[in-house]
Amino acid sequence: MTALPLPLDGVRVLDFTQVIMGASATQLLSDFGAEVFKVEWPGSGAIFRCSLPHEPGTNNPPFASVNRNKKSVELDPRSEDDAATLQRLIEISDVIVNNFRPGVMERLGLSYSSVKSVNPKIIYAEATGFGPSGKYVHKGGQDILAPAYSGVMLRKADGAHPTAIYPTSIADYGAGMHLAQGILLALVAREKTGLGQKVEVSLYDSMIALQHQEAAMELAGAPELNWASLPLTSVFDASNGQLVIVGAFKENPLRDICTALDIEDLSAHEEFSDIESRKTNKDALHSLLEAATAQYTVEENLSRLESVDILCAPVRSLGEALADDHSAPMIVEVDCPTAPQQERHIGSPIHLSDTPAKTGQAAPLLGADNEWLHSLFGPTHKGIDS
Repeated sequence: MTALPLPLDGVRVLDFTQVIMGASATQLLSDFGAEVFKVEWPGSGAIFRCSLPHEPGTNNPPFASVNRNKKSVELDPRSEDDAATLQRLIEISDVIVNNFRPGVMERLGLSYSSVKSVNPKIIYAEATGFGPSGKYVHKGGQDILAPAYSGVMLRKADGAHPTAIYPTSIADYGAGMHLAQGILLALVAREKTGLGQKVEVSLYDSMIALQHQEAAMELAGAPELNWASLPLTSVFDASNGQLVIVGAFKENPLRDICTALDIEDLSAHEEFSDIESRKTNKDALHSLLEAATAQYTVEENLSRLESVDILCAPVRSLGEALADDHSAPMIVEVDCPTAPQQERHIGSPIHLSDTPAKTGQAAPLLGADNEWLHSLFGPTHKGIDS
């Protein structure tokens, strides 16, 4: 059977992105067929290549995890020859993407107006920390700052818990996915209008959007919505680890939890009879439940709770999750340009039945496709050193 073309086959992307937010967006495009060539500073490359001093070389695992299936070309827009090359690339590209601070692309001679004048059909996608205007416009954007500014960092199951930095890049990845969505929407719109347009996303807006339910309550003057603070939703100790229980979506979940754990029905007690009394007496309730869960292993607790249709899960490390057979389809092997063995990465979470993601090519070495650029423009091209 002949393989079907990928959804983005024939789409060419000029990628100026750095670190995670922009690179995760362009990797999604490359996974589904777009030809993405990463424009990097001659000699040093993208800053993410050397962000981990304990990892030798410029293709450290974090960089490689968001730059597979891409080409790498070294170009300095401030160089006359390279600027001319970029103009020719813009002419034949569909999308140009960056996540610099506002004003950087303008200083490089690559403003939206100048790019649009060269190619009116191009999609000009820009991701920033705080957007193109407003009082924070020139403030550096970063994954940890956005949750702090937007209120996400202060959202906790219990106000007594210390405020902490979330250790996974939720702002970068979330904004990156919004950036990819915006690019795809603009490509669809171009099919109807024949014209490109500007796409803008920011870390700040993405973190505000993440809280859409909670914000709706806040804006309506209603009580705070905090799913993690519900009295029957918490992490409990077992004899060999921890589990999380979500006691919700049932008429009397506390009764069912007690049945599963083989203890008396605490919902029959006045202090635990309804959700408000359970909130008031949450610490006492959790102590009683944890005394029960601690008698069993994690696996025994899960079996008991699932038998009465209570939502629950083990609390696992990333290593444990990756070792689970259920995770196997998400782990892909890619050809490594620096070693004979293949690298293992996390594949695309988007699964298409007929045109699935293609994830087999590792992140490029710096300047690996300089010669490709020569061949694209012919032997007269002078903007790249061979």
